[in-house]
Amino acid sequence: MIVRETKLKGCFIIEPKIFNDSRGYFFESFNQNTFNELIGQNISFVQDNESFSSKGVLRGLHYQTGEYAQAKLVRVVKGRVLDVAVDLRKSSQTFGEYVTVELSGENKNQLFIPRGFAHGFVVLSDTAIFSYKCDNFYHKGSEGGIIFNDKELNIDWKLPEKELVISEKDLVLPQLKNSKL
Repeated sequence: MIVRETKLKGCFIIEPKIFNDSRGYFFESFNQNTFNELIGQNISFVQDNESFSSKGVLRGLHYQTGEYAQAKLVRVVKGRVLDVAVDLRKSSQTFGEYVTVELSGENKNQLFIPRGFAHGFVVLSDTAIFSYKCDNFYHKGSEGGIIFNDKELNIDWKLPEKELVISEKDLVLPQLKNSKL
């Protein structure tokens, strides 16, 4: 397994070692001890989530605040997405900056997103199955978000805006400067 820290401290891209042969492939998608050792933190995941989406579906940018903040380990089981993590830690030198990474069922890469980040993704393939682990339980009263087309962030979602499929809830999210951090 190869772990690379992104330009955002604490946010890591994880590339698994894949064993291919005539039968197909095998890889270890998660090992608690190895994961904690490689990222230098003790993270215990308590919830797994999965979504199925069609091309152009954009989910995000979402986060949880306070005692319900969540770290996430995200991956794509099938298909291809552009995944985005935005640093919302006010004390961070990279506050308001983001990283993007293409995750797919083919590359099997994962992205670890620590607490204090917003997260979102857009589906680039015809469909995608997206899976993620959270280190804290979801709490509706602690949810927050940032509008996908925030001018300050200026995220290139790799698809024309007219092709994006966005929930009513996500269309009314505030800009970063007006969000409840």
